[in-house]
Amino acid sequence: MRVSRILSAAVAVPMLAAACSGNGSSAAAEVANTVSDTPVKQDRPAPGAAWVIFDQDTVHAEVASTAAAREKGLMDRDEVPAGTGMLFVFPDSEFRSFWMKNTYVSLDIAFFNESYEIVDIKQMTALDETLVDSEAAANFALEVALGWLSANGIEQGDTAKIVFGPGLRLR
Repeated sequence: MRVSRILSAAVAVPMLAAACSGNGSSAAAEVANTVSDTPVKQDRPAPGAAWVIFDQDTVHAEVASTAAAREKGLMDRDEVPAGTGMLFVFPDSEFRSFWMKNTYVSLDIAFFNESYEIVDIKQMTALDETLVDSEAAANFALEVALGWLSANGIEQGDTAKIVFGPGLRLR
């Protein structure tokens, strides 16, 4: 039994990585259960995470919902794998400014209104400390690897479905 669990775990890790890749995966990804080998359908993201769903494409995002988490953002990261990113959640709708201080990966940023409609998309260059401003008021901002949005046909005016994991707190 111990050997089969180890083998199950060895198979489950690549399956989990594939399920979370975001390249056309559905929001309720099939994730392998390493104890019984029975796939378990996730009905929501883990705490501190969100699924940002655009038709057939899903971004598996970390959520930055506190002032400290929003300030840190994706700083000090060496990579942002395709289909992953960070969703910044703000308690109100305002014009937003971002910069790339200590951020080593160039990024796309999509700004969303309260209806989850993309109101602006910008590209940001790694380590550039110039402020990048939204062209409209936004309640949310999604950062993903540079080029991911256009590669997946996502543009201004598109609307996403956002599914939050349990325990989201706004401050």
